[in-house]
Amino acid sequence: MATPVSAFVGNTAFARTTNLHMAGIADEVDESIGIDAIRRAINYQPGAASTEFGRKYKHLVGAKIKTVGEAFADFSSELGVTVNPLYKNMVTDIVGTTHLVIVNARFQRDAIWSLGILTALDLLLKNYPEPEVGAKIVSALFKSVGLDEDEIRNEARTISDWAVGKSKADIETALTGEGDSPVAAIANSIKPNDYWMYSRYFGIGLIKIMESTGVEMDKDEVYPVMESWMQEKLGRSSLTACADSDLYFKIKDKLDMMETMMKEIEIREKKRMAERLEDKAEAALRAADREVKMQAEIEAEAAASREKTEV
Repeated sequence: MATPVSAFVGNTAFARTTNLHMAGIADEVDESIGIDAIRRAINYQPGAASTEFGRKYKHLVGAKIKTVGEAFADFSSELGVTVNPLYKNMVTDIVGTTHLVIVNARFQRDAIWSLGILTALDLLLKNYPEPEVGAKIVSALFKSVGLDEDEIRNEARTISDWAVGKSKADIETALTGEGDSPVAAIANSIKPNDYWMYSRYFGIGLIKIMESTGVEMDKDEVYPVMESWMQEKLGRSSLTACADSDLYFKIKDKLDMMETMMKEIEIREKKRMAERLEDKAEAALRAADREVKMQAEIEAEAAASREKTEV
């Protein structure tokens, strides 16, 4: 009788064929990847790449970069209070993603980006239950990622103030780099920079500019404008910016719906409270009326008693 182990022992012919097959695959892998490429990967040294990208950012080799965990710790220390449970996931995402954008070597802050991050924060936190805590969240966010809140607000103001009264055509002219506006200056800094990095807040900043020119704030209306501004005016890919635009309006619609529901709940609660107060007032009036009637009956009985006594 065969032992149980024998059932799992492969025959010699199968093993030999398999080994030959695997050896053939290894040869193909060596040819496709290349031994030289593997050796280069093994001998990799930060900042030693002989490429334009490597030379451009070589000075950052060994730089101390704050981790996401450290950013969260700084945010919590600055805030000093617990984030409302309904907003906890959203705030966590904002702190984490903003930190990762800031520490990217390719990131360059500009006034459109500053306008975008403030617009996003205003949208997300406008209905925070405790407004003063909402303001503290914004301040704690900027401090945790190493940004100066006053600088961010001043930069955003330069764009929003300039955009007042401008037409869509005026903005598009500025995005091509013509003129001496702050938007033209930003466009001229982006176009020659092959390593310029787009991030979500830049796209939201463009949406805010569109709003000031009268573009209808609907995702179907904004999408083609965003595509044109990014691709035709700035010469950059529009795919991520258009996706961020759709996401912005999806979130905005959800928050608007939530705000409407909260207002309806508040109205119903106020109505119920008014009804309860009205019921209490009516009950108090009825009690007072009973008290008056009872007092009148008591006085009448007392007067009748006095009359009997006198008689």
